[in-house]
Amino acid sequence: MRIVLLGAPGVGKGTVAALLSQKYGLPHISTGDIFKEEIRKASPMGLRVKAIVESGALVPDSVVNDLMKDRLSRTDVRSGFILDGYPRTVEQAKAMDSFATPELALNFSASRRTIIERLSGRRVCPKCGAIYHVSNNPPKKKGICNGCNEKLITRKDDEPAVISNRLDVYDRVTRPLIDYYRSRGLLAEINSDCPIGKIDRIIEQCVKALSRVGNNG
Repeated sequence: MRIVLLGAPGVGKGTVAALLSQKYGLPHISTGDIFKEEIRKASPMGLRVKAIVESGALVPDSVVNDLMKDRLSRTDVRSGFILDGYPRTVEQAKAMDSFATPELALNFSASRRTIIERLSGRRVCPKCGAIYHVSNNPPKKKGICNGCNEKLITRKDDEPAVISNRLDVYDRVTRPLIDYYRSRGLLAEINSDCPIGKIDRIIEQCVKALSRVGNNG
């Protein structure tokens, strides 16, 4: 199964993708994780991506397309993949169709208020990268990483003003993807506007949608 996950930042794509990856035995490929690794290494691409991400804008199509074409050519995706964060524009989707056409696009949706609450409450360990949330997944000691005892931070792109800008960018640039995949009969709507503790409700919707792919296969 070749699955694409759509939705604004904070709708829960990453959390759901990890669970679906485990359930179906497919690699979860996150462009965000790939970019973070490049940023961590301070590579030329990483430095360029860091400046763009911290402003709340999107990485240029040409950079992302080349990166993903390389990633989706590897042997671990022969049986399929769960793709989180790509494509983000219709142009990227058309480019992807030339090297890894998806079988289904799951479109996650949640209210703007829910998204801002989720993202602005996120805290990250600058040393080990562990992610917490002030209400949904707090550390044992307030503000301190459970694993390495480092003080947690709020990433710049999780600050409310930047989140708002990211959502505006999504509405302007990424939403046309919904129409693109709907017109091709590949879109399935997933309501993710529920508490994180009710993740099973979201997974049930995804499994039902993915059964279409299995039945068509």
